[in-house]
Amino acid sequence: MNTNWNRREFLQRASAATMAALAAGAPVSGLLSGCKRFSGPDSTADTVILLWMAGGMAHTETFDPKRYTPFEKDMEGNRVLSTFKSMPTILDGIHFSDGLQSIGKVMDKGTLIRSYVAADMGHILHSRHQYHWHTCYEPPQTVAAPHIGSWIAKELGPKNPVIPAFVDIGQRFTVGEAEELKAFHTAGFLGNEFGPFFIPDPSQGLDSVRPPVGMDAKRFERRNQLYNELVNNSPIGEFGSDYQRESLKRSMEQAYALLNSPESKAFDLSSEPKESYQIYNTGKFGLGCLLARRLTEQGARFISVTTEYEPFKGWDTHENGYTRLIEMKKQIDGPIAQLVKDLDQKGLLDRTMIVLASEFSRDMMVEGKPDAKVLEQVNQPDILSDLKFYGMHRHFTDAGSMLLFGGGIKKGFVYGKTADERPCKTIENPIKIDQVHQTIYHALGITGDTHYEVEKRPFYTTPDGKGLPVMDLLA
Repeated sequence: MNTNWNRREFLQRASAATMAALAAGAPVSGLLSGCKRFSGPDSTADTVILLWMAGGMAHTETFDPKRYTPFEKDMEGNRVLSTFKSMPTILDGIHFSDGLQSIGKVMDKGTLIRSYVAADMGHILHSRHQYHWHTCYEPPQTVAAPHIGSWIAKELGPKNPVIPAFVDIGQRFTVGEAEELKAFHTAGFLGNEFGPFFIPDPSQGLDSVRPPVGMDAKRFERRNQLYNELVNNSPIGEFGSDYQRESLKRSMEQAYALLNSPESKAFDLSSEPKESYQIYNTGKFGLGCLLARRLTEQGARFISVTTEYEPFKGWDTHENGYTRLIEMKKQIDGPIAQLVKDLDQKGLLDRTMIVLASEFSRDMMVEGKPDAKVLEQVNQPDILSDLKFYGMHRHFTDAGSMLLFGGGIKKGFVYGKTADERPCKTIENPIKIDQVHQTIYHALGITGDTHYEVEKRPFYTTPDGKGLPVMDLLA
């Protein structure tokens, strides 16, 4: 296998996979498939909210702090393990990095994983690792692998037929690596009706579910008819299967139904009480958490809220790691804690699983893993003469932190451990992406052998159907 894919090769393979998905007929439910339209009797969750820290969130600067080393001009970079002080959480002996105290106060309601290990895929590209996390499949694939949200939408169906089963909040496709990001924001062979309903800006969520200003119902209906004609003359219409064409039409019918429903008011954040709104109002991500809560109340099945991946911004700290994270923590700390508290107070947390994750972690000195280093991408000097070099800049795949709340997850629990000295790698209970996915599926009542026949071979929710849930995470 080529372990040094560049972006062009990734896109070429992804485009080919998309065309293969279009040409495929209806995915044939395997004999062992767990396809059903509701959570099983043994399920502990009905809804999943994924809080995606796009860009590579450093574990030692967030939920797994190490020895604090303050900045000094001309200091040795190898001395730095954490650039923030550690602060106590509600759990005895468990500390988070300074700036995350609000989340620390609700950890009695959830589980902290400190041992996520990302895959070895050669030269590190954010979009490839994000593809792997969201689909559980290493790119490129010969077919378009479905997003985990699409699998859940397909297997369980909508909780509320008017509300899209899979909603994606916060990611634009007009920024860097846009096409690579599109490659995994798809339902693939499962069909468009199970793909994400995109809301790039949650503050404008209401605009996503109503016709443009000045367009009356008759004009909108004419546009809908024109759209159907365009579909028939598009690549899907020309090369797609009957299944894919019908799936696309059903997705449009669902969107049309939402326009005329009372549930569409959930997208209007201006109706949120001012005091509550202000807690969430830390930027797009914070308001995305508020919208996720409101959509959970209305019956969304899977909601993704992202800090948004844009190269060299957000968590993608190729420089100014310390100063950047001060701002990133302000964006996420209050809204995430409030989301947990709100769902708990409303009696929804027991059946709603919240997952906070990132594609990999970061370290100042190691690119990849200590025993599997890859090509350096950051010019990190050994001596730190400027504050912009103080922080975690390289991509580190041998450890990472995740948070889980609700939906049958243990409360006040810590899983896994990392070394206290560099390299701060996983040393106890490593957990990989297929285990993460299968733990989520297990909580939802989706069986581990769920699969469909595509291109005359079984395609499982996790590769070869061999992924197993981590039962220690479940209550």
